[in-house]
Amino acid sequence: MSVLLDPKARNFVIKVLDDTPDITIATNRPDGFPQATVVSFVHDGATIYFSCGAASQKAKNIARDNRVSVTATPAYGDWNKIRGLSMGARAHAVTSEDERKRVGALMMKRFPQGADLLEEFKDIEMKVFRVDPEVVSILDYEKGFGHTELKTGLAA
Repeated sequence: MSVLLDPKARNFVIKVLDDTPDITIATNRPDGFPQATVVSFVHDGATIYFSCGAASQKAKNIARDNRVSVTATPAYGDWNKIRGLSMGARAHAVTSEDERKRVGALMMKRFPQGADLLEEFKDIEMKVFRVDPEVVSILDYEKGFGHTELKTGLAA
């Protein structure tokens, strides 16, 4: 399940994700501390996809507890133009071959330089994760300094 966004909020989320080169994703470590890391990503609407090494701490954290937090903020030069997102979400390993192929195509479109690295990383087991937002906090200073909107209703 993911959060149900009205069309205006959905368009805002998609535009922020389009304009953001990397996201920060926080997972839950076994000792209880959050672990925040920066990852490159692609998205399909408000659904985010990223990949990482299958043996990475991030992948292990998600396997144990799939609750994650994500932040995205495009670059800005004026504080009155700050836009961003904070999401509470669930991360799921992508296991469907059709979904993996679709995500791979999205990644090659957004990161064409990645094709040059495929040979270099061929021996590293990678996992692809889908991040389904359940709570979205929208930050839009163009509507006033510190303006936020919280979206929490879940779609079926």
